[in-house]
This record gives sequence, C-alpha cells and structure tokens, in this order.
Amino acid sequence: MEKIWSLRLIRLAALFGVIGTALGSHMSGAGSYAFRPIHAHILLAGWLSVFAWGVFYRLYSVSNQLLVTIHGWTAVFGSIGLTSGMWFYTMNPFQWNETVTLVYFIIGGTVSLISFILFLIVTFMIDQDERG
Repeated sequence: MEKIWSLRLIRLAALFGVIGTALGSHMSGAGSYAFRPIHAHILLAGWLSVFAWGVFYRLYSVSNQLLVTIHGWTAVFGSIGLTSGMWFYTMNPFQWNETVTLVYFIIGGTVSLISFILFLIVTFMIDQDERG
C-alpha cells in the first residue's frame, strides 16, 4: 500500500511543482505579484509536503494500512482544497459568493490540517524492524 501511495503522492507533487513554477514565471513576466500567497502555498503545501509524504511512504512500511489510505486521501483532497480554495477566495475568478469561497477555503485548509495530524500519527506506526 505504501508504494502505491508513494507514487500517487509524488505524481501529485510533480503536478503542484509545475503549476507553482509556471505561476511564478507568470508573475515574474507580468510584473505583478498578486498570486504570491497562492504560488507559495502551491509550492509549500502542494509540492514540498506532498513530495515528502511520498518519499516517506517509499522508505518505510507502516503497520496500519487503513491509516495510510486515509492519510493519502486527506493529503490529496487537503492539498488541492487548500490551494484552490486560496485561489478562489483571494482572486474569485468565477465571481462566486464570498461565503462560498470562504467555506471552500476553510474546508480545504481543515482537510489539510487533518492530513498533517494523520501523518504525525503514521510516523509512530512504522513497522518495528524498520525503526532506527
């Protein structure tokens, strides 16, 4: 299960990396830094965190496979929800109601927080023979 989630998370991280650097390139070329907080969160919460989780699952076996799966899905939905929610709330590209964008942003951030908490728990569930 860990190897499956490792590859999924690393691929998602690669997608975040492309989006984040393209956004940074756009800001630089346009001379406008309006996307700066979104760009930073895409690269930190999206690329860096998701990549680190993918590498962790490649290196370690975890005794609770259900927790690996739950963490994996919260990582996917949380990272996408947080970063897209920040974009919707900050830029409002579709002219949605402000309450809708705020709730979307809050839900994405909350799922991301849950994902980080689950990962903390996962780190204590490494199979005994792999602990150092």
